[in-house]
Amino acid sequence: MVRISRIALAAACIGLAGVVTGCSVPGTPTAGEPDVRKLEVGTYQVDRHKYPQDAGSNGAVLEGMRMSEFVVPTVRVDPVLNYGRGSTLIATAEDAIDFLANVSKPILENRKMIVGYAAIGADRPDPPGEKRPSREATAVTNVVLRFPDEAAAKLAARELEDTDLAVSPDNRRLESTKFPDSYNHWRPGIPTIGTFMAYKEFVISLFVQRPKADGPDLLSWVDKTLAAQVPALDKFQATPQNKLGTLKVDPDGLLARVAVTDRKGHTPDGTSFAIYGANFMISSSDDEGVRKRLMEETGVDRVAIVDASSVTRVRDSAAAEKLITGLIGSAGSQFDPIGAPNDVPGAKCLELNSKGDPDREYKYRCYVPYKQYVGVVTSDKEPDVRQKVAAQYALLANSL
Repeated sequence: MVRISRIALAAACIGLAGVVTGCSVPGTPTAGEPDVRKLEVGTYQVDRHKYPQDAGSNGAVLEGMRMSEFVVPTVRVDPVLNYGRGSTLIATAEDAIDFLANVSKPILENRKMIVGYAAIGADRPDPPGEKRPSREATAVTNVVLRFPDEAAAKLAARELEDTDLAVSPDNRRLESTKFPDSYNHWRPGIPTIGTFMAYKEFVISLFVQRPKADGPDLLSWVDKTLAAQVPALDKFQATPQNKLGTLKVDPDGLLARVAVTDRKGHTPDGTSFAIYGANFMISSSDDEGVRKRLMEETGVDRVAIVDASSVTRVRDSAAAEKLITGLIGSAGSQFDPIGAPNDVPGAKCLELNSKGDPDREYKYRCYVPYKQYVGVVTSDKEPDVRQKVAAQYALLANSL
C-alpha cells in the first residue's frame, strides 16, 4: 500500500449542464486510440498546460525534492528493514524537530539549515492503531540535512550532538571505528541510539531502535546505515546555494500532466505539489523489496504529485502496464477491484472496503496508463473519479 495523506477535495461540478459542456475536449486521436474529445471529463481541464517555472523563494524545497532520491530507503540499509514507514521533505527547522529534539531548533536556525529529507523503515508493521514501531521491531530513521557549507555542517553536527546528549544525564557516547567522525550516544538500558555525522555540507542524523539494549549492536546498525547513506550522497550534485532560485518548478512538464480540479495556486511544498524519484515510492511501500524490484523492472524515474493525484514516468508502455499490475497487487486487502470506464484503455480501479480507513484513504483509486506514463487519481465519489480517469487520459494524450 502506498500511504498518501488525504487532501480535502475541491468542489466538483455536479450540474448536468456543466458535465455536458465539459465533455468536448481538445486533441486529435492517433491510430488505435480513442478520440479524447469524446471522453466525459466534466469540468476538468485537459488541454496542454505549463505551470510557471520560476522557483522564487521555493528553491530550497525544489532542492529537497532533488536530494530525496539520494536518501536511501531502509531496505538498502538491510533487507530485513522491508516495511516502509514513509519519507518526508523537511522544509524548515520547525519540520526538522519532528525528527530531532525540540531543543535542536535554534541550532538549525543559527547554522542556516537549507533543507532536509527523511526516510523511515522497520522490519515489521506498526501495531494496529499505533504510529510507532513495537518494542520487538528494528527501526531506522535516516535524516539528511543540508547546510550552506562544510564548516556549518560540522558545527551543526557537534552542537546537535551536545544538545541531544545533555537531554539526559544518563546518556553516554559510543565511538565508531568505521565512522570515527560520527557522534553517537545512547542511554544504557534503552534499546535506541542517536547519531549525527557531518559529511560534506550535510549532516546525517540517525535514530535506530532495536529489540534489546545492546550498545555494540546498536552501533553496528549505525555503521550499516552510514555505509549505505554516505556513497549515495557522493552521487548527489548539490545546487550551489546562490543558484537555488534558478531551479525549475516542473522542468519535464510532469506536474502539468496531472489532472486536477484547479490549476491555480500551486507552489512547491513537498506533499501536494512535488516531484520525486523512485525512492519515494519505495519508502512508502509495505514491502520495500518488492517495490524496489518493481521500480527497477519498470524504469520509474519520476513521480509528480498534485493534490491527491499523481503521474509516474516509466520506461515504455509495457512498463506502464506492469507498474499498474504491481501497484494494484500491493494495494492491500482493504481494496476491491471495480470496473473502470470502458472508453479509457487499460484503466483499472479499486474501491475501499470495510477493512479500510476512510480517514486515511480515498474511497476510489484508479490507474490510467498512457504510453510511458501512469496516472493515479482518487476521489470519494464514483462519478467524480470516473471523470478524473477520463480527464487524466485526455490530459496525458494532449500533453504529448
